[in-house]
Amino acid sequence: MKNNLIINGSGEYPGGTYDKISIRGEGTILNQVESSVFHVYGTCEARENLSTGSAKILGEAKIKGNVEAEETLIMGSMAIDGKAILKKMKVFGALEVGESLSGNEATIKGSISVKGDVEYETFESSGGFDIKGLLNADTIKIALRYGESKAEEIGGGNITVKRKRNSFIPFVGEEGSLAAKVIEGDDVYLENTRAEVVRGNKVNIGPGCQIGLVEYTNDFSENANSTVKMTKKIGGE
Repeated sequence: MKNNLIINGSGEYPGGTYDKISIRGEGTILNQVESSVFHVYGTCEARENLSTGSAKILGEAKIKGNVEAEETLIMGSMAIDGKAILKKMKVFGALEVGESLSGNEATIKGSISVKGDVEYETFESSGGFDIKGLLNADTIKIALRYGESKAEEIGGGNITVKRKRNSFIPFVGEEGSLAAKVIEGDDVYLENTRAEVVRGNKVNIGPGCQIGLVEYTNDFSENANSTVKMTKKIGGE
């Protein structure tokens, strides 16, 4: 029978293997820790690696090492110094990752900041992101509500980027935008995007884009309210 670690006050606690970790106060976990459940309602710092089945962050969590979790829900803020494998992730708050981030399903309604690469099977964002490396996923759906989302490069199968008016703040004129050096996919549809190079089998440049070069294999179309400096048909028929 594994023990639970319940922190209601403040203090330092050893790592090890637990069933449930629940932090409502302010707790520091000194060593590597494994648990079935890791819930933070207060403030937590873990000095080494964390491995858990279910992570739920409603307060603040800082992990100095790597994190691996089956399911992650971030309503507050989480900062991970190392690399993160968050298999099924939903971010309504803020997530910062010092190295790479990977998993199966990512849903971003808040914000993520990642110093390395991000790799998922499906990546959906209606929040904001700042990715210093490559964002790579089979399916990428980005709804631009506010601010500028950024990635060094974006690669995938189906890539869809659409502007979305902010229903919560109807009087704000600013729309969201996306900036990347290179965007490469099989089927690419873009709105409100700035990119140096866009490559794809089928490339559809919607309104509000500024693109340096489009390389396409089969289909290309461009909205009148966008600027594409050069297009080049490669391979194909």
